[in-house]
Amino acid sequence: MTAVSPKATGIHHVSITVNDYERSRAFYTRLFELLGGQVVMDVVGAPHKHEGCRMMLLAAGTFMLGVWEAAPEHRGRAFDRYSVGLHHFAIALDSRASIDEVHRRLVEAGVEILDAPAEYPYAPGYYAVFFSDPDGIKLELVHM
Repeated sequence: MTAVSPKATGIHHVSITVNDYERSRAFYTRLFELLGGQVVMDVVGAPHKHEGCRMMLLAAGTFMLGVWEAAPEHRGRAFDRYSVGLHHFAIALDSRASIDEVHRRLVEAGVEILDAPAEYPYAPGYYAVFFSDPDGIKLELVHM
C-alpha cells in the first residue's frame, strides 16, 4: 500500500459575516463582477445554523467567498480587524493594470480606499490596493 502525502493546493474559500445582508450582497456582487466572477449561490436558510439567515457564495478564478447574514442577536456589532478573528483577505489578480483598473472603478463607486495601488515591501514585486467593505472588513487585491 502506498502512503498518501496530502498536499494543499490553495485556499478554497473564505466566509465572512455581515450586518446588512442586502447592502453587502450588492457590494460583493459588483466587486466579483469587476473581477470576472459571479454569484454561484444565494439562499435563505443557510445550510448550517440560523436557518432564517441568508448566505451567498461568489466565485472568481479559483477563489470563492461566502457572505453570511449575521444572526439577529449579533447584528450591529462593529468589525475590528485587530480583535481575534479575520484581519483581512487578499485576492490575487493577473496584473498591475487589473489592480489599477479595479481601483479606478472602486473610487468611482465611492468605496473607501485604505491604501492606493503601490508596491509594498512584503515581497519582491508585491503590488496591491487595500479597501473596506460596507462593514469595514479590509480587502486587498494583489499582484506579484
